[in-house]
Amino acid sequence: MIELGKIQELEVKRHTSVGVFLNVKNSKKGDKDVLLPKKEVPEGTKVGDILEVFIYRDFQDRLTATTKRPKVVLGEVGLLKVVDITKIGAFLDWGLEKDLFLPFKEQSMKLEKGREYLIGLYIDKSNRLCGTMKIKDFLESDSPYKEGDWVKGTIYNINENFGAFVAVDNKYEGLIPKKELIGVYVPGEEVDLRVTNVKPDGKLDLSLRDKFYIEIEDDAEYILNKTQEKGGILMLNDNSSPKTIRKELNMSKSAFKRAIGKLLKEGKIEFIEGGIRLK
Repeated sequence: MIELGKIQELEVKRHTSVGVFLNVKNSKKGDKDVLLPKKEVPEGTKVGDILEVFIYRDFQDRLTATTKRPKVVLGEVGLLKVVDITKIGAFLDWGLEKDLFLPFKEQSMKLEKGREYLIGLYIDKSNRLCGTMKIKDFLESDSPYKEGDWVKGTIYNINENFGAFVAVDNKYEGLIPKKELIGVYVPGEEVDLRVTNVKPDGKLDLSLRDKFYIEIEDDAEYILNKTQEKGGILMLNDNSSPKTIRKELNMSKSAFKRAIGKLLKEGKIEFIEGGIRLK
């Protein structure tokens, strides 16, 4: 059976002036073959040869084979660039001549032309391949990673109540909890992450930061530099609000307190009314 949206090995059934027609090896007489256009037929191809092809629909909505490998196949997700935005949806570059359609109803945010977003490939009710930004159900929860491992992930959604949802290796489900989401990030951004917890269901809790003893060194150095930039005085202390600290330093209040505790112990700063001062 010829399967839309998948890479398959198909047998060359016949040659024509426009290309070769393919089908599964055990196809029956009367089964509808699929065309591999002449320009993509490997030199020396003959009837009976097996070719690896991807099946999609061409500009006339006909099933067509291609030897090109798209950036995403059915049931998977990948980073695709927006090449056009219309009233009914967007069009994405997925490595084939015909761009992939992303319906408006499958968009989870306002898109920008030229930017990349994490997209899943599915078959719609009209039996056509389409993209979707609603990829949660595409992701797996049986990753090989354990606590302490460093991984690469792509942010695909940010929720102000929960944090940033991440596709690790564009395959596994993960979350950067709100408390760990320090700094400014956007969907489509690739980040290095540390696994802080593997939940019973296999989903990953992630952090953008290293373990505390490394974080403290980095944070303390950052606070010293920031204080120097401010003329030796930084108007933040233990009583400053988490929101103010985050806005000024892009770190949590707990990280700030750990870092200034280290600096106080080393005699590098002292408290003044409303802030700290270099010694």
